[in-house]
Amino acid sequence: MPKYPASIVEAFLTNCHRDPNKCCILFEGEALSYEHLRVEAARWCAGFRSWGLQRGDRVALFLENSPSFLAAYLGIYLSGGIVVLVNTQYRQVELRHILNDASVRICVTDPARRIELDRVLGELLALEAVVVVGGGSAGDASNTRARSITELDDQSFLAQGVDSSVDLPRSDAVALIGYTSGTTGRAKGAMLTHGNLAANSAAVIEAWHWTSEDVLLLTLPLFHAHGLGVGMHGTFLAGSTVHLRRRFDAADVYEALCRGEVSMFFGVPTMYTRLLTEARRRIDEGGPRPKPIRLYVSGSAPLSPRTFAEFEDVFGQRILERYGMTETMMNLTNPYDGERRPGTVGMPFPGQEARIVDVQTREPILDERPGEIQVRGPHVFKGYWQQPDATAAAFDADGWFNTGDLGWRSSDGYFTISGRARELIISGGYNVYPREVEEVLLTHPGVAEAAVLGLPHPDLGEQVVAVVVRRSDADGPTADDLVAFCRDQLASFKKPRQIFFVDALPRNALGKIQKHILKEQLERTTPGGDDGIREARVS
Repeated sequence: MPKYPASIVEAFLTNCHRDPNKCCILFEGEALSYEHLRVEAARWCAGFRSWGLQRGDRVALFLENSPSFLAAYLGIYLSGGIVVLVNTQYRQVELRHILNDASVRICVTDPARRIELDRVLGELLALEAVVVVGGGSAGDASNTRARSITELDDQSFLAQGVDSSVDLPRSDAVALIGYTSGTTGRAKGAMLTHGNLAANSAAVIEAWHWTSEDVLLLTLPLFHAHGLGVGMHGTFLAGSTVHLRRRFDAADVYEALCRGEVSMFFGVPTMYTRLLTEARRRIDEGGPRPKPIRLYVSGSAPLSPRTFAEFEDVFGQRILERYGMTETMMNLTNPYDGERRPGTVGMPFPGQEARIVDVQTREPILDERPGEIQVRGPHVFKGYWQQPDATAAAFDADGWFNTGDLGWRSSDGYFTISGRARELIISGGYNVYPREVEEVLLTHPGVAEAAVLGLPHPDLGEQVVAVVVRRSDADGPTADDLVAFCRDQLASFKKPRQIFFVDALPRNALGKIQKHILKEQLERTTPGGDDGIREARVS
């Protein structure tokens, strides 16, 4: 089992002491050392303590990627607070739910997000202060509740100076509340302890051979487990360097890869498809190919075998696909040394366990048979914030966490994910796993994206429905073409009974398809009882 410190902030401070002048962050042409970030974190700590932040109080981070995000993040831990991560794309409904649910006292934001936050200030019952990084407009004076909320720019908030006193958090203390992505409904707050975060990062850096010599190109959002919990936590624990970007830009990433500036890149599948498009364009114009790097990692959404193969063909390297979730950070990974098998998410990280259980009996089942994935280990979260019933339902008596993801394990130990348990389609008594049908559709040359889900059917109970983005509407496949294509490769009961064509699939910030939105759209569009195959457009 990997050795790890009590907290990520302890690991960060250890590396500050070991090599204070080492570059920690490269951001927009500026190199920031570990010591520089430590001092900035201590300034944030002083600001929080001066404000009266108590141990266990919640502080929300609602801002884009920047060194200030990371300094505030570490400063919250140094002052004893709990971090609440907020997706920068969230608007009124999500902000109202998360900030009230977590009883957030202070929200750190930036001018762009401040505008949206202002719209719900009067409804945030526990919020006492808003700190705007980079300045920002004053609150809405017409909002009577907002008048009791103090707004400060970051420089005013940090005017208390540096608080270098160290009171490191306990391993079992809650470090952050990460709200589930909401792809199937209202988000729940997952409580991760400092020990959870440290144990997970230790497992990651061991599995991926991450060292202090690595340089990570990070364009993932820091509000998410992939960007923060994998990218930055791994950097802090390994004592390495990160090239941090505000956001992903395919041209910028491609140029950095061609310059050979980095050794690792972490992305989601949509980033890799856009990188492929950029690479083909540059190469067709006679431009350079990217230089080899040590590691490409994909996660947060399924990577199609086609994208895996195309990337290897163009970039000459195999992507390492892994599997994680808000409640656990990382669970499974393809091997660093050994076969990186397309369509699979590999095996458990060091010090972790995973197994497949029957969906109904909850008994462990044999390899090559589908069921629900359970995981166990020091990385698994403490429970859901203020939801004891949901927490109890999430674990079995032996401490195994029910991920809600369906899949199977091969005889040689590789796990494959077939979809969410709640997405399982039971049509005419047969189980249909959406991922299996999606993978077939994605092998059709005329299909760019596909999502498969179940809709009510008067005879079958549920019918299989596919929503497809064509590569070209002009000469793209028809619904009949795609049904015939599926029928040729799958059992008849698995073929889609309806095909809908759309211009784009609804996705969250990390690229996960939001099937609950698609289902709502389709239920409004599809007449009840229609069991024919037809084309339609969903707005």
